Amino acid sequence: QVQLVESGGGLVQAGGSLRLSCAASGRTFSSYAMGWFRQAPGKEREFVAAINWSGRPISYPDFVKGRFTISRDNAKNTVYLQLNSLKPEDTAVYYCAAKATVAWDTSLSRFRDYEYWGQGTQVTVSS
Repeated sequence: QVQLVESGGGLVQAGGSLRLSCAASGRTFSSYAMGWFRQAPGKEREFVAAINWSGRPISYPDFVKGRFTISRDNAKNTVYLQLNSLKPEDTAVYYCAAKATVAWDTSLSRFRDYEYWGQGTQVTVSS
């Protein structure tokens, strides 16, 4: 069982930055791939970033390339999402998720494959 708690969301002006954190419970954090997803009102949940157990990210979706960066610290049981050059269309609830796998492939972009989810953190970008 893994429990995930996100933090770091908030209100920021367009062009600004935020750093989201996701703290995981349990002693086997390093066995999990971690993902970040987001969901805006009236829209489906979408993939933002994912990283395998050893710290290797998979390809980012085009809408975040060059702006967002995922990283993890297995010693701290924490995964991060650095959000730079934020745009109003980035406004959403951001969720982290965990999946017990050693895979490093596009399966990490599928939200339905993740087993554990945090409660989400709101990111609001004003224009």
